[in-house]
Amino acid sequence: MTDMPARATTPLPIVLAGARGHGRWHLANIRRLQHQGLVRLAGVCELQPLTDDELAAFAGEMPEQSADFGALLDSTGARAAVICTPIPTHTDLALTAAARGVHLLLEKPPAATWADYARMADGVREAGIACQVGFQSLGSHAVPAVKDLVRSGAIGELRGIGAAGAWVRDDAYFRRAPWAGRRRLGGTDVVDGVLTNPLAHAVATALELADRGRAEDVASVETELFRAHDIEADDTSCVRVTATDGLPVTTAVTLCAEEAGEPYVIVHGERGRVTFWYKQDRVLVQRAGHGPEEAVHGRTDLLENLVDHLARGTALLVPPERTGAFMRVVEAVRTAPEPTALPRDAWYTRPADTGGVRRVVRGIDATVAAGADTLTLFSELGASWARPREVSTP
Repeated sequence: MTDMPARATTPLPIVLAGARGHGRWHLANIRRLQHQGLVRLAGVCELQPLTDDELAAFAGEMPEQSADFGALLDSTGARAAVICTPIPTHTDLALTAAARGVHLLLEKPPAATWADYARMADGVREAGIACQVGFQSLGSHAVPAVKDLVRSGAIGELRGIGAAGAWVRDDAYFRRAPWAGRRRLGGTDVVDGVLTNPLAHAVATALELADRGRAEDVASVETELFRAHDIEADDTSCVRVTATDGLPVTTAVTLCAEEAGEPYVIVHGERGRVTFWYKQDRVLVQRAGHGPEEAVHGRTDLLENLVDHLARGTALLVPPERTGAFMRVVEAVRTAPEPTALPRDAWYTRPADTGGVRRVVRGIDATVAAGADTLTLFSELGASWARPREVSTP
């Protein structure tokens, strides 16, 4: 990683809430930073304690474990926490930490509802703690580089932002947890759809490159939500955010791709375009009067940035207010009509590399790409299975 913060005299004691699933990535990242003397894993909060094998990398300095997050923060004296738990638990756990003055790295999406997001954002602000939302793509150095390029007029007047994501997920993916693929569970909103969780980075990165990431930047949100799998939530969807100044930001995504591809964002200008493959930190600039220019940028890890913020006052890369527009999208998806089941002839099954079975929407790779390229929704592209769009205005 680049932009390494200055080594603290005493490593920052951290508690990790949710250490399995995606939490394993955070566990490894904490170990990396602990090796550098920046942090110390003081505790792990899991319903079932991690085994010695799962904590093998921490042998000799094993963390305390408890299913009670608040009690663990108290007993360990943690100064920071990473929350990587089911989406509906984010707000209450964040407020539990805030009440103790514990700083946060909160996984995306920050909440399942606008009300919970607002309650979380208000709570951390009133507590005076630092809160970083886990959109790792916004730590890419490509983000400020692309925004500077646009501001310089290199591609002319900004016309809109398009994002596309074509991923492959098998049937087992939607059985990975009780809340997987659900819109709600036991009366609690979950909103585990393609736009709001697995490909949420596409939405958030597009809004950030548009420089319209705050809630007040959003005039309206149009959604088209579909599903090929037997789930509640959406697995093939698009959304168009219209900013208060009229700029369109359109995202088209699927978990039912014909072939898995790298997700990307296109910045459309009147005299060119910039394409950003955000998982690779790769940027391609195409503009009138110039040959194509490609570059790969560095990235600052968000936990490193939080440590640097606490040690030296460096600005947080992803404070909650920069995710407000994204949460407007989450709320629009949550309150939209139930996702439409695609007709049986619109998809087929194929063996997955994992050994299971996956569903593939016919022609979806080209449709998703066309959405990002033309800033249009599935129904406007003429997809035979797409109903007229539903419009949600926050």
